[in-house]
Amino acid sequence: MIGTVLLTVFPLVYAFVVSLTNWDGLSPGFTWLGLGNYAQVLADPETWASLGRTGLLALIVVPATVVGSLGLAILLNQKVRLRAAWRTLIYLPALVPPVAATLTWKLIFDRDAGAVNALTGLFGAEPVNWLTGNQVFVVLAIVMFWGVGAGVIILLAALQDVPTSLLEAAELDGASAWRRFVSVTVPSISPVLLFQVVTTTIAVLQTFVPALLLSPMTGPAAITSVPIANRLFMVDVYSQYFAYSRYGYASAMLWMFFVLILIVTAVFFRLGGRAVFYAVDPNEEGKK
Repeated sequence: MIGTVLLTVFPLVYAFVVSLTNWDGLSPGFTWLGLGNYAQVLADPETWASLGRTGLLALIVVPATVVGSLGLAILLNQKVRLRAAWRTLIYLPALVPPVAATLTWKLIFDRDAGAVNALTGLFGAEPVNWLTGNQVFVVLAIVMFWGVGAGVIILLAALQDVPTSLLEAAELDGASAWRRFVSVTVPSISPVLLFQVVTTTIAVLQTFVPALLLSPMTGPAAITSVPIANRLFMVDVYSQYFAYSRYGYASAMLWMFFVLILIVTAVFFRLGGRAVFYAVDPNEEGKK
């Protein structure tokens, strides 16, 4: 409880108070603006543009990550040789720190020395500057998908918890492999799938470090040199804080984003509640 208050509740309250002012983060004085910053955020076209790019990234990465995780988990759940080694190899990328992973992919997609252009050059293709223009958005999506192994482990555990009696009964009834997967496996792991969708969506919406590190510049200049395609909402927030010293404005952006993520999460739980199958009714379990 102490940790929650100090590390979560207090920062939220503090950021909300700052969002009602024009404080620049340095000077002792400030002007009380009330909801003025929130009105500016809603009227700023760049805010909506960065939010749109963030939403587009989520629409691409979240389905790819969840479906990819499920597919790999199904493969790893089969009885194949060296299964433990394959599981380890697929999970290893999830252990790589985001900074190291992003910088590695940045080198791979480098125009002059990158492996991607070297490979395509073998077929006569011209070098592509992957780290500028809209191409850098593709690189960002690949970086985000790179850590798919974490979801694989969770879904693999869920697959191994599917009752074999149900699968055997469905097989005896003549159900095909696809029918057993749709009618037995998916409902059994649906709570874990919902968890994966919600947590992956929240993580992708908060993407910041990969987008910043894929900038052609390094150091403080990277904040303002991020390609337009990668200027996500959190990158915009960071630039407002540390490039323009608009602490009140940036805090208002964060609070509005916090509310937006809450709404998105609530929608997922509302829609998922109709499709998620629980072996035990949570309401009945609570009454017991």
